[in-house]
Amino acid sequence: MKQILGMLMLMVSLSAVAQDKKAKVKVQEPKAPKVKPDYSKIDLSKRASDHFMLQFGIAGWGNKDENKITTKGFNRSFNGYFLFDFLFKSNPHLSVAVGPGVGSDNIYFDNMTVDLNTRNGATFRRDTITQYKKNKLETSYLEAPIELRYSASPGNMNKGWKFAFGAKIGTLVSSKVKSKVDLDATGTGGYISKEKDKRYLNTTRFALTARAGLGNLSFFGTYTVTSFFKEGLGPSVRPFSFGLALSGL
Repeated sequence: MKQILGMLMLMVSLSAVAQDKKAKVKVQEPKAPKVKPDYSKIDLSKRASDHFMLQFGIAGWGNKDENKITTKGFNRSFNGYFLFDFLFKSNPHLSVAVGPGVGSDNIYFDNMTVDLNTRNGATFRRDTITQYKKNKLETSYLEAPIELRYSASPGNMNKGWKFAFGAKIGTLVSSKVKSKVDLDATGTGGYISKEKDKRYLNTTRFALTARAGLGNLSFFGTYTVTSFFKEGLGPSVRPFSFGLALSGL
């Protein structure tokens, strides 16, 4: 009788262990197949394939020696482009935009005389004698930007979040220092001085760009990879700008 009871207890124990192991085994459910987004429902019939883009911002010089060059706070930047927008066939939220345009920067100096016409390169000299009402360096470029764009609402470009990353390459058209002098070292004042010269500036500009916004309004930023002046002919500064952009993207 004891042997029979012992065998029964052993069988119950083995059954409990088997049930416990079975409970710990995870049953893998079959993975649901990935469903590709259906972009056929997006109405692109009213989407324009080209867009004007205007940018208004603040310009500056990166890597500038503050002890040698002092600029005022509100340096202006203006850019205008006409961009053609090409959709990705696989995803209408993505597109590439390219096109021509112009870019201009105005850097204002504080108590400084800037000379672009010396023998050894552009010079920046501290000047506390000459009284300038306005003293700035103007540069203008012909540019060709390219952007990789994302639009949350590709069917209506006037709505939704939009992002763009890219670059632009430009060629220098003009460079000049324009000054309004209240009083100079000779005691003369009330005149405007203009000096045009671009021989010491890099004629090619390459910059990285980024934008983010909602609807037709976005924030933009640019950083120039190439040096503003030719090597050894001016300070090693790299222009940048940031501000507001108005466009169809």
